[in-house]
Amino acid sequence: MNAAEAAGRVLAALGCRTAFGVVGSGNFHLTNALVAAGTRFVAARHEAGAVTMADAHARLTGSVGLVTVHQGPGLTNTVTGVAEAAKSRTPLIVVAGEATDERSNFHIDQAGLVESVGGLSVRLGSGASVVAEVVDLVRTARTARLPVLFNLPLDVQREEAAFGPEQEARIAQALADGLTLTGPQAASALDGGAGADELARKLGAAERPVFIAGRGARHARRPLEELADRTGALLATSAVAKGLFRGSPWDLDVSGGFATPLAAELIGGADLVVAWGCALTMWTTAHGKLLPPGAEVIQVDADEAALGRNRPVSAGVVGDVAAVAARVAAALDRPAGGYRSPELAERIAREGRWRCVPYEDESGAGRIDPRTLSIGLDDVLPAERVLATDSGNFMGYPAMFIDVPDERGFCCTQGFQSIGLGLATAIGAALAQPDRLPVAALGDGGALMGIAELETVVRLGLPMVIVVYDDEGYGAEVHHFRGEPMQTVTFPPTDFAALAAGYGCAAVTVTGPDDLAGVAEWVKGARERPLLVHAKVTREHGSWWLEEAFKGH
Repeated sequence: MNAAEAAGRVLAALGCRTAFGVVGSGNFHLTNALVAAGTRFVAARHEAGAVTMADAHARLTGSVGLVTVHQGPGLTNTVTGVAEAAKSRTPLIVVAGEATDERSNFHIDQAGLVESVGGLSVRLGSGASVVAEVVDLVRTARTARLPVLFNLPLDVQREEAAFGPEQEARIAQALADGLTLTGPQAASALDGGAGADELARKLGAAERPVFIAGRGARHARRPLEELADRTGALLATSAVAKGLFRGSPWDLDVSGGFATPLAAELIGGADLVVAWGCALTMWTTAHGKLLPPGAEVIQVDADEAALGRNRPVSAGVVGDVAAVAARVAAALDRPAGGYRSPELAERIAREGRWRCVPYEDESGAGRIDPRTLSIGLDDVLPAERVLATDSGNFMGYPAMFIDVPDERGFCCTQGFQSIGLGLATAIGAALAQPDRLPVAALGDGGALMGIAELETVVRLGLPMVIVVYDDEGYGAEVHHFRGEPMQTVTFPPTDFAALAAGYGCAAVTVTGPDDLAGVAEWVKGARERPLLVHAKVTREHGSWWLEEAFKGH
C-alpha cells in the first residue's frame, strides 16, 4: 500500500469510527482506506461544515475528531472551524493533501495558515515512517487538546509504506497504552496536592460558596455534587457546560450573560467562587460584573496556563477536576450548610429557569416573540434532545428557554463567535448521540451561510428539527447601531419553508403560538423527514445580552 492508504489504515486501527470531510484528489486514497477499514465517512457539502461537524462530534463523545480535506482551497475553507476548535481546545485532526511544488495553483503555506489561528501542524515525512508518525499525531492531538493539521505531501503519499510486523506491533502497543481516537480521554490522577488542601480549608470557612463548572468539568458531575453537598455550595456552569447539574435542587443553570436574575443575585452574593475546569471568560463572568468584588475566586484546571488567563484569581489549583474535588472532600470536616436553606431551594425551584421569569409577550402582527417561541418548543419537543445553537442576536433565546437533560444535551461552537456554524454543529451532535432528537437553532443569516448542509441532514436521514429565528437581518448589528443606515444589514423576506422543501425537508412557518401545533404534529408522527421551523420573530428590541456581548468586540 502507499503512504496515504497506510495513514488511513492506522487512523482506523487507532479507533477512528467516524470521519468527516469533502473528498478531492489530495485526500482521496486516505479517505477510501478509512472506509475500507470500517470507519464511517460523513461527506459534508462544504469543508467549513465538515470541520465543525467533527468538532461537535468530538465535544459530545470526548474523542479526537477527524476531518479530511483537499489541499489548498480544501484547507482554507476549514479555517474558521479550525479557529473555533483551537479557541475551544477541541482535540481534532485535520488531514489535508499538500502541494509542495511552489508552481502549483494549490500551493500555500498550509502549516503557517493553521498555526496562525492557534492550531498545530505536522507533515508526513516518508512512507517508511508513516505508522510511527500517525501514532505520534494521535498522541499530540490528545495531549495538546488542539486541532492538529496533518499535511500529506502529494509525492510522499505515493511512496510505498512500510507496514510489516514491526509496524503492527507499534499499533498494538499504542492500543495497549490507551492511545485511541475514540472514547473519552482518561482523567489525570493529579489531585492538586497542597493547593487542593488549601481549597478545602477555604471551603470549610466559606458561608456562601458557589461552584462554576466549565467544559473541563463535564466528566466530574458526581464528585462536584458530593463536594457541594458537603460544603453547602450552589452549582452553576459556563454556557458550554449547560445541563451538567440538571436535576439538582441547587442548580442555578448558566453563569454570565445568560444567567437568570436569581442566578446573578446568588452568584453575586457569594463569598467564595470556585471555577472548575472553567476559563472564566468575559461571557461567564459578565465582564467581571457577576463576581462580587470581595469574594475569593479560586480556579481549578488541568492546564496551568489557564489559571488566571482571563481574569485575576485569588489562587489556582493545577489538577484534574474530579481528582481535585475528591481530595478536597476527603480533607473537609464540615457538615452541609453554606449557602443552602429550604427557603432558597424553594426560590430556585420557583425562579431558577428563564421560563419562570415574567415577561410581556410581544407576539402579533404576523410575528412571534422569540421567548414565546422557545418556551413553546421546549414544551412540544421530547425531553431527550441535543440542542445546537448558532451565533447572533437570537442565540440566547434557545440557550436560555429550551431546556436540556444533561451536559451532553447542549453544543455551542461559540469560541470564535462566528455565525454560520450552527447547522453543522447540530449534525455532528446528532451523530454523536443518535438516541436523542437533534435540534438546531439558527438565525436567518447563519442559516443561509450554512444552508448547503441541509442536503447532508436529508441524505443522512437525521430526524432533526431546524429552527430559524428570522428577523430578516443581522440583528446584532441592527440593534447595536440603531439610528444608523440599515440597508447593509437588512434583507428582503426569505421563504425558508420553500427552501427547506426543495432540499427534501418537511416545513412549518410560525408567526404566532398557534402555529406550533405543526411542530407538535411532526413530533407525534414518524419523523421520516427533518423539520424546518421558519419562525418569523419580533424584531423591535435587541436581546438584553447583546450590548454586553458587544463590549467584548
